[in-house]
Amino acid sequence: MTRSIPSALCAFAFLGLAVSACSPTVATRGNMADPDRIAEIKAGQSRREDVADILGTPTSVGTFDQNVWYYIGQKTEKVAFFQPSVMERRVVVVHFDDGGVVTEMKQLDATDGQQIDIVDRSTPTAGREMSFLEQMLGNVGRFSAKDSRNRGPGR
Repeated sequence: MTRSIPSALCAFAFLGLAVSACSPTVATRGNMADPDRIAEIKAGQSRREDVADILGTPTSVGTFDQNVWYYIGQKTEKVAFFQPSVMERRVVVVHFDDGGVVTEMKQLDATDGQQIDIVDRSTPTAGREMSFLEQMLGNVGRFSAKDSRNRGPGR
């Protein structure tokens, strides 16, 4: 009877570890702007400084228009070794006029995104491909002892 108690405790501990290892991991990346904070920003009234104070530094600024700020964030869930799934994605786009006053603000979510197909091509390069062994041993014997003609400057 005394042998079964430690065995049962070990089995229970192992089962607890196995179950906890499969619990999902939630990760938040970027700036998940709080809807209450977003509501504080008013078009025609809020300025650039106000938006920076309320939402923080933008995730990105428009490439061709510096008067557009993007706040991008997403929350993902990952179970064990599987690919993470997106639980929530939020993008806030703030447009400013030349005076720095908010003219428009939009909120985008995952339904506004587009699925794109990644092109799986490679660019050919000149030369030949080397095997792993050739790469590892390629420099063996290439370097010789320095002679008087091949010294560095000032020697």
